[in-house]
Amino acid sequence: MSKPAPAKPQAVSAKTEPVLKSESDRLFHALGDPTRRAMLDRLTHGPLSVSALAAPLGITITAVAQHLQILEECDLVRTEKLGRVRTCRIEMAGFDTLEKWIAAHRTEWARRLDQLGALLDELDEGSE
Repeated sequence: MSKPAPAKPQAVSAKTEPVLKSESDRLFHALGDPTRRAMLDRLTHGPLSVSALAAPLGITITAVAQHLQILEECDLVRTEKLGRVRTCRIEMAGFDTLEKWIAAHRTEWARRLDQLGALLDELDEGSE
């Protein structure tokens, strides 16, 4: 009987990103970073160039580009290159997805809390 070949080790980068399968996982991962949230906050006032977006953050253009890539993958930001300038703007599709996720969970928790309230009312009535 022959032994199976050992698995080849995979290269691991210094900063590995988790494998995120669902759209909501990717959204929460993107929003979990304070730098990305700060970028979104700045973009709520209107479109900005990548360099203008980077300036107050104290990080490099390369770091901003990496953050933007994650935000773009989640449809939270859209970038467009015109000439030598890349402009960033808020993209509502990701926020719409997030809003639907929140609404679904809010509805479920409201239902559960209503059930708990009804049970507590029954217990309270039974103790009188």
